[in-house]
Amino acid sequence: MPRLAHQVFFTLKNRDDAAVDELVAACHEFLNGHDGLIDFAVGRREPRYQRPVNADYDVALHTVFQDQASHDAYQTAPRHLTFIEQQKENWASVQVFDSNLTD
Repeated sequence: MPRLAHQVFFTLKNRDDAAVDELVAACHEFLNGHDGLIDFAVGRREPRYQRPVNADYDVALHTVFQDQASHDAYQTAPRHLTFIEQQKENWASVQVFDSNLTD
């Protein structure tokens, strides 16, 4: 059964350092430690990596779930829904990329 990579790229309405730090902290608090989550990383966009092919965003969330069932349970988990409710007003845009991973 393939692992499911769930990557989310957030662009904020207020793009200052404090707003970015707040979102990164909320990701750690609400999105890490879910059942079936086997890899978690979150970070801010690094301006030194400015290239024409590098998308414009503020925070990147990278998660890997053991399978689709774990990912689907995460989508409706109370902590995930709380994160969305508390943070969504700060988002100018959100891009989600889900993919199956093979070895």
